[in-house]
Amino acid sequence: MKKLILPFTIMGIAGLLTACSGPEDTSDLKSFVEQTLNKPRGRVEPIPVFKPYEFFSYSATGLRSPFELPIVADTEINVQPGSDISPDLERPKEHLEQYVLGSLSMVGTLAREDGVLWALIKDGDNSVVRVKEGNYMGQNHGRILSISEYRINLIEIVPNGLGGWIERPRTLALEGLGGE
Repeated sequence: MKKLILPFTIMGIAGLLTACSGPEDTSDLKSFVEQTLNKPRGRVEPIPVFKPYEFFSYSATGLRSPFELPIVADTEINVQPGSDISPDLERPKEHLEQYVLGSLSMVGTLAREDGVLWALIKDGDNSVVRVKEGNYMGQNHGRILSISEYRINLIEIVPNGLGGWIERPRTLALEGLGGE
C-alpha cells in the first residue's frame, strides 16, 4: 500500500503544477497597472502651521480655589503683626492631618450615652474616621471647635504672609446637604 501512495502523490503534484502554469492572458492585468500609473498623483497637504505657545502667568493663586466651599466666618479675621499665635509643631500629628481639608467630607454623626457627639469623616482614601471636639484635621493645623449634626466648626492656623500666624475659621458641612 505504501508503494501505491508515492506514485499517486507524484502524479497529484505534477497535475497541480501543470494547472498553475499555462499560457494565460495577462493583458488585462497589464493594462490596469498602466492605467493606474498614468493617473495623476494625489497631492499631500502641507503640515499646518501652529502658532507659538504664549506664556500665561496665573495671578489668582492667593484666592480661594473654586473647587472648595467658601469659608463661613462667624468672626472677623484680624492680622496682628506681633501676635503670639503659632501651631504646636511638637504635637504628634493625627491621621486626618495628612489630607487637605477640601478632600475630607463629613458623612454622619454618632452620639454616645455620655453626650459626646462624634463626627464621621471620609478621608482621601475613602476610609471613615470618627472625630470629636479637640481633634485635629487638615494640613493647616485645624482643631475642631464644635460638632453639630450638620457641620463641624474648626479653626486653622495659617501663615499670615508677614512671618507670623493667624487663626482662620473653617466649616465642614455634612455631605449631601443642599447648597454644597
